Amino acid sequence: MRTRQLGRNGPAVSMVGLGCMGMSDFYGPADRAESLATIHAATEAGITLLDTGDFYGMGHNEMLLAEAIQGRRDKLFIQVKFGAQRSPDGAFLGYDARPNAIKTSLAYSLKRLGTDHIDLYQPSRLDPTVPIEETVGAIAEMVKAGYVRHIGLSEMGAATIRKAHATHPIAELQIEYSLVSRGIEAEILPTLRELGIGMTAYGVLSRGLLSGSAPTGPKDFRALSPRFQGENLARNQKLVEALAKVAQRLRVTPAQIAIAWVLHQGSDIVPLIGARKRTQLAESLQALEVRLEANDLAQIEAAMPKGAVAGDRYPEIGMRHLDSERKGAG
Repeated sequence: MRTRQLGRNGPAVSMVGLGCMGMSDFYGPADRAESLATIHAATEAGITLLDTGDFYGMGHNEMLLAEAIQGRRDKLFIQVKFGAQRSPDGAFLGYDARPNAIKTSLAYSLKRLGTDHIDLYQPSRLDPTVPIEETVGAIAEMVKAGYVRHIGLSEMGAATIRKAHATHPIAELQIEYSLVSRGIEAEILPTLRELGIGMTAYGVLSRGLLSGSAPTGPKDFRALSPRFQGENLARNQKLVEALAKVAQRLRVTPAQIAIAWVLHQGSDIVPLIGARKRTQLAESLQALEVRLEANDLAQIEAAMPKGAVAGDRYPEIGMRHLDSERKGAG
C-alpha cells in the first residue's frame, strides 16, 4: 500500500481510506461479522485511514471499529466526524458545534473507540449559529491537551476553509468528489491547494450509482436521493452505461474506473472506499493498480461529461446544510 500526505505538512496515510458508515447506518442492515472481517481485511491490505462519525448508528460505528482494531490501534489513523444531532428514531435535528458540545462529543468518542486520542477530528457540517473560528478553536484546545492530533473540516466552502485555517492549521477537508460530483473543482479544490490542505473524498461511487447499485429498501437513504429518482435515474443510468463501456475497454469494472479517476486527480486526494463486504473491498483495492493515460481520461470525460448528472447529491433539506454548496462557497 502506497501512502499519501494529508496536506502540505500533514500526516502520511494509506493511498485510500476505508469509510465505515455503511456498516452501521443509511444503507439498510449490515452483517456484523462481515463488517468486522472487512475492517480486518482492509488493515491487512495496508489501509491505515479509517473514517467514522459519532452519529453513524448513534455510536454503533465507533464501538464496532473499537472491536475491530483491538491490538492494532497504534498503526492506524482514525478520523471522526461530529456535530450531527439525531433523535431516537434516527431523524436529523441539526448540528451543534459549540465548544462545550465539541468537548462532550469528543469525550464520548474516545470512550466508545477505546482510545486516548483521535487522529483527526472534524465537524460534519458548519453550524450556522457558531463561528467556525470558535469551533476550530475548541478543537485546537483538545489538540493542545493531547486528545486530538489533527483538525479537519467536512463539506465547507472556500471562505469558511480560509477562516478555519487562519485559526489553526487544517490538515484535510472531507467532501464528496467523484466523476459526477465535481463542483469543488471551481473554487474549493484550488483553495485547498493554495493553503496546503489535503482532502479525503467520499461518495467516489456516488453511493453506488457508478457501480450499478440500487436502493435496498426504505431504510436505504438512496431511496430519497434525487439522483436515484424517476427521469433523473434514467438519464444517469445512460451515463453509467457509457462509462461501463470505457471500463470494459480498459478491462476494469465501473467501480474501479471511478476510484482510479479520483486517484488520478491529484496526490493530495485520498479516496474513501465505502465497502461493507470483503468482496467489495477487494474489487475496490484493484483500482490502485489502474493506470489511466491521457486518452483514457479523455474517453472517461466523454462518457460522463462534467455537470451531466441529473439531480442533486442530497435531498433538498440535506443540500441546505452544505456550506460547500452555498452560492459563492466554491
